[in-house]
Amino acid sequence: MTTQPATDEPVTTVTPHIDLSSPEWYLNRELTWLEFNKRVLWEAEDERTPLLERVKFIAIVSANLDEFFMKRIGGLKQQVGAGISELSVDGRSSQQQITECYALVREIEAKKRTVFSQVMQLLEQQNIRIVPYNKLSKEQQKTMREHYIANIFPLVTPQAIDPAHPFPFISNLSLNLLAGIYSTEPEDMTLVRIKVPVSPKIKRFIQIDHENNYVALGDLMANNLDMLFPDMKVAFCELFRVTRNAVTEKDEEQADDLLQMIESELRERKFASVVRLEVSEHMAKLQRGRLMAELGLDEQDIFSVNSLMAMSDLFQLTAIDRPDLLDPPHHPCDHPKLLNAPNIFHAIRDQGTILLQHPYESFVTTVERFVKEASRDPNVQAIKMTLYRTSAGTKIIQYLIDAALSGKQVAVVVELKARFDESANIKWAHRMENAGVHVTYGVVGLKTHSKVVYVVRQDYNGLRRYAHIGTGNYHAGTARIYTDLGILTCDQQIGEDLTELFNYLTTGLVPKRNYKSLLPAPKLLKPSLLKKIEREISKHSEHNQGLIQFKMNALEDADITEALYRASQAGVKIDLIIRDTCRLRPNIAGLSETVRVISIVGRFLEHSRIFYFQNGGDEEYFIGSADCMKRNLESRVEVVTPVQKPELQAALRQILNIQLDNQRSVWEMQPNGQYIQRNPKDAQHKTGVQETLIESANNRLKAAEKGKKLKTKSARQKAQG
Repeated sequence: MTTQPATDEPVTTVTPHIDLSSPEWYLNRELTWLEFNKRVLWEAEDERTPLLERVKFIAIVSANLDEFFMKRIGGLKQQVGAGISELSVDGRSSQQQITECYALVREIEAKKRTVFSQVMQLLEQQNIRIVPYNKLSKEQQKTMREHYIANIFPLVTPQAIDPAHPFPFISNLSLNLLAGIYSTEPEDMTLVRIKVPVSPKIKRFIQIDHENNYVALGDLMANNLDMLFPDMKVAFCELFRVTRNAVTEKDEEQADDLLQMIESELRERKFASVVRLEVSEHMAKLQRGRLMAELGLDEQDIFSVNSLMAMSDLFQLTAIDRPDLLDPPHHPCDHPKLLNAPNIFHAIRDQGTILLQHPYESFVTTVERFVKEASRDPNVQAIKMTLYRTSAGTKIIQYLIDAALSGKQVAVVVELKARFDESANIKWAHRMENAGVHVTYGVVGLKTHSKVVYVVRQDYNGLRRYAHIGTGNYHAGTARIYTDLGILTCDQQIGEDLTELFNYLTTGLVPKRNYKSLLPAPKLLKPSLLKKIEREISKHSEHNQGLIQFKMNALEDADITEALYRASQAGVKIDLIIRDTCRLRPNIAGLSETVRVISIVGRFLEHSRIFYFQNGGDEEYFIGSADCMKRNLESRVEVVTPVQKPELQAALRQILNIQLDNQRSVWEMQPNGQYIQRNPKDAQHKTGVQETLIESANNRLKAAEKGKKLKTKSARQKAQG
């Protein structure tokens, strides 16, 4: 029941009492993340997706599930082993979560195998095949055997499993053959493990001929075991694969040397406990039991595979030169505000703040250019940066080294605990230190997840601070396939805040920091978001409905979720664009009737974060590195920045509106946590979110180029009299 005020006073909503802390109102983090992978898998099933892109989505889901077992199941198993009885906010024990996750994973895997079979049949019509070895012609088998002898066989090392040879170490995510070998009598059979040597230099799928026909390396090896075991008989030969726990973090507060501790963690991860065993469906129960016993697993940890194993390797096939089976090539365009600008610092100073949209606008000609010019500009005195993930293809590290060698002050906060990038980050840290870069590893107990480059430059009127603040990593590879936002700015308050931030990051000391614009975690961001949600409630009225819009990867934090429930109960309209994990259940009477939750899946991975508050008409927009997850808000250094320039707010508004209104790429969450995909009603609505934003970026550039030509023409005409 709602009272109707005669004046523009806050609306009072009277609803039956609902316990907002009750587990029933919170969806499970792990299960909602797996549901996201069902949406990704749909892209592989969807006939509107180009055929080789469908293969890509199968590979993505496979890689995602590998990581899920390493990170999430590994962590849950540790909790079970430690006897932790605390329930999750959604009321589940660790073991219950494992059990429910396993059921959903098996459902996804079964669907993935069906989709894979359908896609391979369609690929065959396009003369692209993975051919079983026994289906090759005699001539093809001879060619493949010769290739194996020349390029792979010297790398193969069989390992016997018997009383004289203990069970060998099985490396994480490796493909392995388990064979039974005997000389004359099957009763004298010896078990042998043979690792399939897939590596960056040895591909999983070997091209048979000049056509796009391939044979899987494991299949090739299994059918040429006579080379390893001359005059021996093969009773059986089946594939298996293990996944190891990646959660091996130690207590860094007890570490004398953080770098040494991380290197120790990496060594331990290599030998960490196994959390999943995948076996060929045809493997005998006796051999399955032997592997289970040796690896310390239960029956629930065994996953039978009746088709291709390790489908993440299918990424190889997406490189086949068939443009007709791929999305149209995407080339990020130059930023119109930087078009033909001879000096990026002058361009930023003229504009005040510039909004960047990746991958629609080039990372190389914006962010990399910013660091490149900073490294070479004689007026730049200092460069400071946070580094979470990067890649060998990113030139930023070299620019920082060049800057240090030229005498500039360069300080980089490297996050050594960026999962699966620890080894690379250690390498980058050593390389920069050797060049004179001041490298630190952040604050003890916190991951540095913020994306910031901070430059101090001697301008004509004194020192001026310039900065890039973004939502994505300084990684040239992911910058082409992740959607991210960033700003280039010389805003004075933001510059002063970044001075405070880097003083904190490089010392770890926590005196009172006076941030005027930025909302850094872990101190300010979460309290600020909660306060702004409450403010939206207080400013909501019948004639001026409150509005909150969040776009992020995940909504997992229970306190933020509860605050949004309270806002919805008060009548505030809430739009949530959440890529994967979302605890909140929308459209429940008396609880979340004004909440809409959507998820977007497309050719790029949605990765940007936008926070919008209507604030009674005095609108606020923020972008930054943080998702609304407990770990991000309480255990990481994050940076969220306001976007105050009206022109840039309008650009963010356009992004939000396109995503909320789109009919092609959007899935809508139902109250039970399931998702339903929107269906375009007509041809006008068949363009996806990301295709629309590609077109929008190209149109901005064309308009800028046209404007520049007209300006040049006008100037020329004026000069001619």
